[in-house]
Amino acid sequence: MAKVAMEMRETEMKEADMEKESSRSGGGMCKDLEDPLGPPTNPMVSALLTDMYQLTMAYAYWKAGKHNDRAVFDLLFRKNPFGGEYTVFAGLEECVRFAANLKFRDDDIEYLKTIMPSTCEDEFFVYLTTVDCSEVEIYAMPEGSVVFPRIPLMRIEGPLLIAQLLETTFLTLVNYASLVATNAARHRRVAGKDKMLLEFGLRRAQGPDGGISASKYCYLGGFDATSNVDAGRRFGIPVRGTHSHAFVSSFMSFDEITERSLPYAKGGSKCEDFVHLTQLWLGRMQEASSLREFFHETNHSELAAFTSYALAFPSAFQALVDTYNVMRSGIPNFCAVALALNELGYKALGIRLDSGDLSYFSIETRRFFRAVEKEFNVPGFGKLVIVASNDINEETLDALNKQGHEIDAFGIGTHLVTCFSQPALGCVYKLVEISGQPRIKLSEDVTKVTIPCKKQAFRLYGREGVALVDLLIGENEPYPKPGERILCRHPFSESKRAYVVPSRVEALYKCYWGGKSGRREPFPSLVHLRKRCLDQLAAMRTDHMRALNPTPYKVSVSGKLYDFIHFLWLNEAPVVELQ
Repeated sequence: MAKVAMEMRETEMKEADMEKESSRSGGGMCKDLEDPLGPPTNPMVSALLTDMYQLTMAYAYWKAGKHNDRAVFDLLFRKNPFGGEYTVFAGLEECVRFAANLKFRDDDIEYLKTIMPSTCEDEFFVYLTTVDCSEVEIYAMPEGSVVFPRIPLMRIEGPLLIAQLLETTFLTLVNYASLVATNAARHRRVAGKDKMLLEFGLRRAQGPDGGISASKYCYLGGFDATSNVDAGRRFGIPVRGTHSHAFVSSFMSFDEITERSLPYAKGGSKCEDFVHLTQLWLGRMQEASSLREFFHETNHSELAAFTSYALAFPSAFQALVDTYNVMRSGIPNFCAVALALNELGYKALGIRLDSGDLSYFSIETRRFFRAVEKEFNVPGFGKLVIVASNDINEETLDALNKQGHEIDAFGIGTHLVTCFSQPALGCVYKLVEISGQPRIKLSEDVTKVTIPCKKQAFRLYGREGVALVDLLIGENEPYPKPGERILCRHPFSESKRAYVVPSRVEALYKCYWGGKSGRREPFPSLVHLRKRCLDQLAAMRTDHMRALNPTPYKVSVSGKLYDFIHFLWLNEAPVVELQ
């Protein structure tokens, strides 16, 4: 637990540094920034990372002379994932990096000529070489925000052809990022604030690009560290890892350990035979009457493996203890090595459990540690860190909490990074205005009806400081104000409406790409995004956050926008003629 607490304090210090930096930079207003945005993290994200129909539409827009019409698109989702009532928005910076660097290269153009119909005019391909996002503006909620269905995450304004070309790439950059960040946030909520969460998903992720993205956005969603070394290098995420069962089973005897000496932690002298010292400590443990109930004989090849690992990492010794038998071999062998290290002035970190009854093993392990601490008067030994892995998911964490356990940290992989319980979020990208004229998409499925026109979004807070409702208004409507009585209406249900007198009003959109104007909101560090996510989750009402039957969060429109939606709906929908 001491190790866990130390690492959490380190994270808090980093977050405090980021808060200071944010206050120096001035916060929420859109700024003129001279530094160019680097390319997207994944080099596969290029102008050709799109669907074919984006390019066929681009040609048709160009052919019709509509390519420069000013368009407004909304990127949104329709339903929260995992049966919950909230989502964490992620992927924004990668979208803006893509927009900032959008360019069709010569070899891109040559390839497009081979797949587009032969009737396409050469002038179109010449035009594509001039395409960039200098006339595009991107407004969005801050990355790491807690968000809800129907409220656009991003609003993209620009020439129709170019804004359309951004669709597929933006969706692929936001969909998975937001899904896995939400999954991570849900695991964090169930595990609790005081547990360390380690992302172990690279080997199970959907390819290397999925693995890198998962590590980044799981950290944003509240995880503390990753096993993914490349993600640690790219994003500054703390990296953790010990050894696998292969390391333990690769040893057969103590004879394989050739270098047996180990200096004392404070220097000055050396233990010439650390292997013998661990064997002596194992013998002392076997002779102790207080420990006889726990074990008799242990697997000596496992002890050899632990001893060898401790010789390599005396100040960071942590062992995987379930290769042979957790309580009869793994735990006593670990304790023998840890006690030998303690004699030389080192302190072991703890153990990892990777199979079996995690609740039972963690409780028995803690009992063993405490018995060793008492028997040999080793302060702090009873608090050594217990890490658990083995296909852990939300349900496992909840069950462990109900059963009771002594686990300090969880290593979670498959169910986290693959989003096993729901594989996709389902963000969409919809045209809501063209040349100043609002557009609406109608459907017999009311959940697929879009909210037309350029809009602003606000979060209204109640007297207790918790979010009550997210409100969409038309671009030209007066903004809501604290203390002002506001009518909030469900966009498609006439009877669902309420008055709200907010204590605080938060504008949700900021300009993250201003095109050639150079205006854009600065992007905070990943540590800052993680803090924003955790702070926003903590500020939500608990009934919205619960896993089972959460209370729906209210997403509303102003009375004026409600009237306009239904006016446009009636105008656009064909009238049925009965015969």
